[in-house]
Amino acid sequence: MSPIAIAAVPAPPHRDMILGVVLICAALLLGLFAHTLFFWLLAKLRHRSVKDVPVLRIVMQRVRRPALAIILITALGPVLPFIGLPEAYSADVAKGAGILWFLALGWLMVSAVYTFEDLMLLRYDTTSADNLKARRVRTQLQLFRRMGIILLLVVDAGLILSLFRDSQIWHYGAGLLASAGLASLVLATAAKSTAENMLAGLQIALTEPIRLDDVVIVEGEWGKIEEITTTYVVVAIWDYRRLVVPLTYFIEKPFQNWTREKSDLMGTSFLYVDYSVPVPALRAELTRLLEASPLWDRKINACQVTNLSEHTMEIRCLMSARNAGDQFDLRCIIREGMIEFIQKNYPDAFPRTRFSAVSSMAQQPGYSDRDHSALPEVVGRR
Repeated sequence: MSPIAIAAVPAPPHRDMILGVVLICAALLLGLFAHTLFFWLLAKLRHRSVKDVPVLRIVMQRVRRPALAIILITALGPVLPFIGLPEAYSADVAKGAGILWFLALGWLMVSAVYTFEDLMLLRYDTTSADNLKARRVRTQLQLFRRMGIILLLVVDAGLILSLFRDSQIWHYGAGLLASAGLASLVLATAAKSTAENMLAGLQIALTEPIRLDDVVIVEGEWGKIEEITTTYVVVAIWDYRRLVVPLTYFIEKPFQNWTREKSDLMGTSFLYVDYSVPVPALRAELTRLLEASPLWDRKINACQVTNLSEHTMEIRCLMSARNAGDQFDLRCIIREGMIEFIQKNYPDAFPRTRFSAVSSMAQQPGYSDRDHSALPEVVGRR
């Protein structure tokens, strides 16, 4: 009798492995459900608004994804000992989960900083004409936000390094958490200029020599402060160029800030005309042009003779405007209008120069310089 051939039947999956997969799926589903339920309840609450912007919606948009990451990783923590991993890998898996959790925590802290900045900016309108306080707060928040994020990243890196208790890396993590001395030493020795710029940024945030959207003249260039980082400042030049200046420049070197206290400015347009032009007529025309222009803020209006030369007199038209852009346009409009007024009413009153025409007698023998005074004098325009 031949033996009965028994077919080899594959062994069923390990019961502990199946249980581990089930536990992981259950933990993830539970964490996802808790996250969804929590934010659904928040959405049902009455939204408190600042300037028609719901505060709660801003918070939810910023922290929704980092909160989900933290909840899911936290839900996996209690089930890791029950998934049946070999002892050789269980410690590494737990350490990896801890690293992911601290990374998610850092993400959440950075999002919280951005959320705080967004909520503070809601209270200040930078689009209004008198936005000095709003620009001041915006500049300080931007600088403190960048510095706060750097500090939080250092703390988060220290927390991650503290997980490696079996190596010397743990000592570095403990040192980063205990104080910022190591980081300060590294910055001072290896990145001296970066450290100087960061300290300059802190000084700028406190003393406010510049703010966002300030009109400045730097290195002979007219522009606006477009961005202030922890190391440099971007100045938007009027012709769409960008001037990148280190932060220390605004602490160590002089520059012009046209909007330090307020945005309104005075501007001048100079005219150089003949002595025959009546100044009262020019003064009346300047007043008429200013009153007809919406760019004039109705504060400063002056027309004065500020200098005299042997050929012309210098007339200064002084005016004011709400900001630097309006001031430049107003100066051009006044300059063009005053020239047109002189052309129409006093066409012969533009600057002239006198010269003498030399006749053919100068080429005759016996001609002397004394005869030159007898030549006719011709008046010509300059």
